[in-house]
Amino acid sequence: MQLHPVKLYPSKALLKREDQLAWKIAGVAADKVAVQKDVQEMIINRIIDNASVAIAAINRRPVVSARAMALGHPRKGGATIFGMPAGKTFSPEWAAWANGTAVRELDMHDTFLAADYSHPGDNIPPILAVAQTMEKSGKDLIRGLATGYEIQIDLVRAICLHEHKVDHIAHLCPSAAAGIGTLLGLKQEVIYQAVQQALHVSISFRQSRKGEISSWKAYAPAHAGKLAVEAADRAMRGEGAPSPIYEGEDSVIGWVLSGRTKADKDGRAAAYEPVYYEVPLPAPGEPKRAILDSYTKEHSAEYQSQALIDLAFRMREQISDFEAIEKIVIHTSHHTHYVIGTGANDPQKMDPKASRETLDHSIMYIFAVALQDGRWHHVDSYAPKRAGRADTVRLWHKIETTEDPEWTRKYHSRDPNELSFGGRVEIFFKDGTKLVDELGVANAHPNGAKPFGRADYINKFRILTDGIISAREANRFLEVVQDLPRLKAGELGELTVALPRGELLDGKPGIF
Repeated sequence: MQLHPVKLYPSKALLKREDQLAWKIAGVAADKVAVQKDVQEMIINRIIDNASVAIAAINRRPVVSARAMALGHPRKGGATIFGMPAGKTFSPEWAAWANGTAVRELDMHDTFLAADYSHPGDNIPPILAVAQTMEKSGKDLIRGLATGYEIQIDLVRAICLHEHKVDHIAHLCPSAAAGIGTLLGLKQEVIYQAVQQALHVSISFRQSRKGEISSWKAYAPAHAGKLAVEAADRAMRGEGAPSPIYEGEDSVIGWVLSGRTKADKDGRAAAYEPVYYEVPLPAPGEPKRAILDSYTKEHSAEYQSQALIDLAFRMREQISDFEAIEKIVIHTSHHTHYVIGTGANDPQKMDPKASRETLDHSIMYIFAVALQDGRWHHVDSYAPKRAGRADTVRLWHKIETTEDPEWTRKYHSRDPNELSFGGRVEIFFKDGTKLVDELGVANAHPNGAKPFGRADYINKFRILTDGIISAREANRFLEVVQDLPRLKAGELGELTVALPRGELLDGKPGIF
C-alpha cells in the first residue's frame, strides 16, 4: 500500500491532477490487476449476504416505497429489482435505489470501522445494476466490486467524516463510481471525473442518525448508489466535475472537513499548511484485498452492538433474577458511548415508543433485550410489544454507558489483531454483588469465536428468506451466485431473488 498525503491548495497553485487524490483513486480503479481467489470468494459471500437482508426486508415500508418509485422507470435490458421476476428490468440508477434500500433497511449486512464508519456492501447494488444493464460478465462484476470495496475501505481508514457531522455516504458514492469504472473498463480520466462528481453531490449530514431516526437511514446509501451511477454516466459522456474536489480552495476538505476546522481556528491562510489525511491505496499492480478486512453482522443491529449482544448472551447464564439488578454500566469506546450509548444524550434511545431505526441505535435497549431473551431476531426483538414490555423498560433504564480510553484506543488500533468494537460490562446487584465480563469482537468477526464462512452466509440467507421465497428459488439463487466467476456476459440478471406472485406489497402513490 502507498500512503497519499492530502492537503489544501489555493486555486493559484494549479495543483496537477496527478497529485490529486481523485486521480489516484481513478488509477487504482483503472489498474487491471487480477482479483485473488480468496477475495473472489468473499465477494460471493457478500452478494449472498446482501440478498439475505434485502429479502428479509422486502415488504417493510421504506423498501416498498423505494421499489414503487423504481417501478416507474422500466427499461428493456436494464437491471433487476429484488422481489421482482428476473424478466422485468429497470433503469440501473433506480434499481440501485430500490435494491440499496432493501439491503440497508435491516442494518444487518457488512461493516468496516476505522477513522470513519461504513457498510461497504452498499457498493454492490449500484455496481451490479450497471453490470446487468451493460451486459457484463461475472468476472467483470467481481473486478468492479473488488474496487468498490477497496476504495471505500481505504477512504474510511484515513478520512474521518463523523467528527464534522458528515454522513459516511460521502465515501460510498466515490467508491461506487470507481467500482463502476473498473467494471466498465473506463479510462483513468473518465473515472477521475466520475469520482469527483460523486463526492461533490453526496455530502449530507449525520442528523439522519441522530434523534428520531427515520427511514432516510436506509435511503442514504441507496441515494449515494443512485448518484454514483449518474456520475459515471455523465463522465462517460465527456462531462467534467468540480476539481480538485478533495484539495481545492473551496473543496469538501476546505469548507466541510478538517480544512474548515483549521480555518475557523487559525484563519483561512493557515488552512493551506497541514497535511490533513494520509490515504492508503494499493500500488500499481498490487491486488485489491480490502474486502477481507471487513466483517458481516450476525445480529440485526448497529455493528458496535454485535459483540455486546454476544456478551449479553454469555452473561445471562449467570443471572437468575433480572429484577435483582441495580444498575448496568457498559465501559466502551468513544463511538459506542456517543453514538449509540447514553453519551448521545438522545432521549429517544430510552423511549419504548421509539422507531425501530432508533432502537437499533440504542445499546441500552439492545443489551437489555439480549440479556433477557438470550436471542436476537431481526423482527421480534424490535416489535413495539417487545419494546414496551414493563420489565424490559425497567431493566433498559438501569443501563448506562461510559467511555473507556482503552476501549477507544483498541477501537482505532491499526493492528487487526487488537482492533476491538466491544466493551466491558459491570452488572451491579441489589445485594451488593457484581458480575463483570468483557468481549472485544463479535463471535462472527474474523477474529471472533465463530468467524463467518460460506456455510454461515448460506445459513443466514436461508434463515432470513424462509417463508418469504420458495425453496426452489433459494436453491436456484445460491447455485448461480456460487458460480459467479463463470457467468457469461448477459447472465447477471440471474443474481436476483423473486418472491412468489402476489406476495410483494404495493407502495403508496407518488409522482413516479
